[in-house]
Amino acid sequence: MIDPSSIEALKQTIDIVDVIGNYLELKKAGANYKCNCPFHGEKTPSFNVSPARQIYHCFGCGVGGDAIKFVMEYEKLSYPEAIEKLASMYNFSLRYTQGQGDYSETRRVLEMMQQWYSTNLDREESARNYLKERGITQASVEAFGIGYVPSGQEVMSFLRSRSIPLPRAEEAGIIAKGERGEYYARLNRRITFPIFSPAGGLVGFGGRTLGDHPAKYINSPQTRLFNKSRLLYGYHRAKEQIYRQKELIVCEGYLDVIMLHQAGFSTAVATLGTALTAEHLPLLRKGEPRILLAYDGDSAGIAAALKAARLLSAHGFDGSVVLFPGGQDPADMVRQGDLKGLAALLKHGTPLIPFVLERIASLHDLSDPRAKERAFAEIRSYLESLSPIVRESVLPQAASILGVSPGLFRQSPEGRRPPSERFAERKEDPAWQAILRTLLEREELIDETVDLITPEMAGQYRSAYEALLRGEREDPYLMRLTLDEAIRPLEEAEFRRTLCAQMERFYRRKLQELTRDTALPYNRKSYLIRKIKTDILPRLRKGEPVPYASDIPL
Repeated sequence: MIDPSSIEALKQTIDIVDVIGNYLELKKAGANYKCNCPFHGEKTPSFNVSPARQIYHCFGCGVGGDAIKFVMEYEKLSYPEAIEKLASMYNFSLRYTQGQGDYSETRRVLEMMQQWYSTNLDREESARNYLKERGITQASVEAFGIGYVPSGQEVMSFLRSRSIPLPRAEEAGIIAKGERGEYYARLNRRITFPIFSPAGGLVGFGGRTLGDHPAKYINSPQTRLFNKSRLLYGYHRAKEQIYRQKELIVCEGYLDVIMLHQAGFSTAVATLGTALTAEHLPLLRKGEPRILLAYDGDSAGIAAALKAARLLSAHGFDGSVVLFPGGQDPADMVRQGDLKGLAALLKHGTPLIPFVLERIASLHDLSDPRAKERAFAEIRSYLESLSPIVRESVLPQAASILGVSPGLFRQSPEGRRPPSERFAERKEDPAWQAILRTLLEREELIDETVDLITPEMAGQYRSAYEALLRGEREDPYLMRLTLDEAIRPLEEAEFRRTLCAQMERFYRRKLQELTRDTALPYNRKSYLIRKIKTDILPRLRKGEPVPYASDIPL
């Protein structure tokens, strides 16, 4: 049982605006903060948070309470679980009248492992040499808590020597259970990067292999403490400067963050091996910083930058995009001592909206009327995600890029009818309905899905899929799915099989289109057809989800 005096001390430590701001995008409204209520669908914000009274209240559905009540309702936790969740978020040590809580025990396991990993680094010459070659100083090693995990056998021996129950270590994400029920270490022979909550509590680890393992980087699995879609590496160290400088640099990896901080760019953070998602937005919104996306200039980096820029601009963020040329990344430029060049690149990025418009146009052959029509449709769809004033101000630029009249964007699409009429008339696809319903119920699967399925691949469900990715659950079709009891969410294994089946259908249609495409150069067409036939389709038939191949035209 948690000591009541400890609960009161926790209440004095936490701030309700900060707590709710970890989950929702709050905007200042006089003395209070407002946002759309997460407990009922609405388009006009009626959910109010009072920093003075430390309470929240929704004038739409009537819910209200303090920070603990909010975490209970939002996370579907019991009262003690919500308290332990908040204590973990704020790195607060609870006192117990008997026994120990799950969160405090989990955190204790993580902290013991972190100490051991740090000690191991001193004994592993190959790991130290790797860090030295990448330009990381000893001061940065200590500041970021970089460590090393040896063999899996040594991990298991360490757990036994410290009398750490294996189920508890599994809950902390240190070990996992195999198909036969045996435990094994999730990280072995990897350099470790401890991952902290925004408040500075240790919640998990990232690991970089020193061998030829196909997964160069892996993170802790999803746990009650660790949710990679809501965390940013290095944020706990960067947040003070983010608030002060009103700027936040998002890059792609741990080493980029460490090297940027080492060079004085102390507002740098990174996503945890995943794309920037809507779940990151509340954290990015804190302090109202300008967001600078600093990504590699390869095809994967450009695709990630485009996805992130669309997300940020659609949610009203100000910022820019910097793509590093010549296969470099921020860490490379710091290691080479080109700090002036790095500063110049970061200072002269392309604003978010122009970047999105230019990149969408570049993905289409504008000399081909049909391709130009597709580019126009995609840009118009993007413009509709912006606020009316911003959309109106960028229409001339969008029209100029495509070489069309601005008035064309203001015309209603032919045959546009109310959503209720369109939904009633179209033939539904049960598989896609199940996919969308599953993503509505299990948000943790969105990160995985967004790398596999592009909006264009969703066909008639594109607008609903895009609304889901933007977090717009009030979308009419999504609300209809949510209320339709006949459409059930899928189990995870069945969900992946269904995804593979839909992807296979898409690539088979794309194969037919490529075969009929007379405008595509022969060598290019042969390469794409061969890639789909000999690589993508065989993998999908085996049930292996394949990330979208960006070189295949949509």
